[in-house]
Amino acid sequence: MAFLTRWDEDQSRPAFRSALRDLAVRAVLPAIALFGVIVAFGYVLKGPLLELSEDEKEINRDLQAARDDLWNSITNLMSMIGNTEYVIGVCVVVVGLVWWRTKQWWYAVVPGIAISLQATVFVTATHVVGRTRPTVERLDPTPPTSSFPSGHVGASTALYATFALMATRIDNPLVRRLTITWCVLAPAFVTGARLYRGAHHVTDVVFGILNGVVCAVLAWLYLRRRSAAEVQADSSADTADAADATGQTRA
Repeated sequence: MAFLTRWDEDQSRPAFRSALRDLAVRAVLPAIALFGVIVAFGYVLKGPLLELSEDEKEINRDLQAARDDLWNSITNLMSMIGNTEYVIGVCVVVVGLVWWRTKQWWYAVVPGIAISLQATVFVTATHVVGRTRPTVERLDPTPPTSSFPSGHVGASTALYATFALMATRIDNPLVRRLTITWCVLAPAFVTGARLYRGAHHVTDVVFGILNGVVCAVLAWLYLRRRSAAEVQADSSADTADAADATGQTRA
């Protein structure tokens, strides 16, 4: 089964309990492993790689020195794409639209699963690691979480990565390309803005991207799907069984 076409090849409706079981086994458990990896690297940054952390501060100071009023305004808009209320609002709207168009709740909820996994990993990891934010002037009021990993970057990456995957099913080539392009640019804008505005170190946003991408992939794969050949075989078997039953009844 191809990664991108898995939802096209098998569009059958799953039982709700079966979907929940798949979600737990195929998405939640791997996300726990992801949490372990992120926390482990966070502790390494505060220990063996402390020198790297010091080098990162130089980048933040250089970005602070390069600030001007124009880019302060531009990056303010770019950073807002990753705000919690924006991410949740856009996710709810898209989930609703996809559900309405496809009538497939099990597919429509993919972006919601992605940002939920990301948020859970981010909130717990940032609490456990407790890395301080860069020692530069911050242009935004920062949330009471620590610096590692970036929640804004993780949330926008998880959201728009799932949108990009879903956009591969758009029939119109121009609309498909434009949508995927925006889905790539949006988290890139957030990443640049969070660094420029002094909210994060480079490794914070790198692991925010990692968190978002992995959670998007887990959400995309959360439900077991059959290949087109398996779907066709099952359909043929059902047809044959129905024909046999009809023949026996007539006999």
